[in-house]
Amino acid sequence: MDKNLEIDNVDLKILQILMTDATLAYTEVAKRVFVSDATVHVRMKKLKEMGIVLGSQLTLDYSKLGWDIKAFVGIYLDRSSLYDDVVAELGKIVEIVELNYTTGSYSMFAKLICRDTQHLRAVLHDKLQPIRGIQRTETLISLEESVSRNIQLS
Repeated sequence: MDKNLEIDNVDLKILQILMTDATLAYTEVAKRVFVSDATVHVRMKKLKEMGIVLGSQLTLDYSKLGWDIKAFVGIYLDRSSLYDDVVAELGKIVEIVELNYTTGSYSMFAKLICRDTQHLRAVLHDKLQPIRGIQRTETLISLEESVSRNIQLS
C-alpha cells in the first residue's frame, strides 16, 4: 500500500468525530483533533479516494413521517445461482432499505420500512414474493429499535 494511503490515528479521530455528527464543519473537526482545517480536508479527500468514506446521509425518524413499520424479511431462494437476478429485482423495491447475502437459514435478509401493516402486506404480496427465484419468505416486524450506532474505531 502506498505510504500516502495508510490510515493513522488522526484519520481515525476525524472519522469518529464525523460519524457522531457528519454536519460538523471541517474547521470544528480540526479544532477537536488539533490539526489545521486544511489537514482535515486533505485527510477526508484521501479517505474518500480509498473508498473508506462512501458519502454521508441523513438519519431520519421514519415513524414521524408516517412510516411506522420496520420489518426484516428472510428470503429463501430456489437456487443460489439466481442470486444476482433476485438482487436486481429486489433493488427496484423502494421499501427495501438494506439487503444482505447471508449464511444460515436464509439466502438473503432484507430490512424494509413501510407505512403500516397493510403497506407491508402489499409490498410482500405484490412486489417481493412474486419475484422469480424466491422460494419463500419469513417476515419479522420490529417492535422497537433499542440500539443503532456506528462502531467505535479506536
